Amino acid sequence: MSTTAPPLPHQGRRLLQVGMGLLLFTCFQGFVIPYFEVPLLGLSVHRLSALEGVMLLAVGSFWPRLHLGATASWTAFWLLMYSALAIIASYVMAGAWGAGDTMIRLAAQSGHGGNLQETAIKLVAYSSAPTGIIAFALIVWGLRESASPRTIPCSTAYRASRLL
Repeated sequence: MSTTAPPLPHQGRRLLQVGMGLLLFTCFQGFVIPYFEVPLLGLSVHRLSALEGVMLLAVGSFWPRLHLGATASWTAFWLLMYSALAIIASYVMAGAWGAGDTMIRLAAQSGHGGNLQETAIKLVAYSSAPTGIIAFALIVWGLRESASPRTIPCSTAYRASRLL
């Protein structure tokens, strides 16, 4: 990969791969929902993983068209990945521990863990919000129109047919 060109196509492909990986995770995770300490948290993990997978597929599909430099695309890419995976991790932690009622009240129901568990769930979940917001702000910025339109190479035959 060239050091002068932004790594957008490579990152877009990686987002598609991770999105598909999350959908595959969702398929298998559905089988273990009844074994979670709080099955409603297991269902929440299932739904959230599917949502994040589809979101990464959507973003990955237009990622190479963003108008971002190498540093901005790198920052947006890793913050988006962290945000998506961190919120899933916090739900998995809550489901595995049967905890999380201080953070995820509706899904955790009465599942309450120790102070360390509840704090860990909060830290991971809360850390996903600012990273996601920054990533989405950079993505919105990257969707702006470029100052100079990209030229699409055309064959001579195509150009000639356009003149007729």
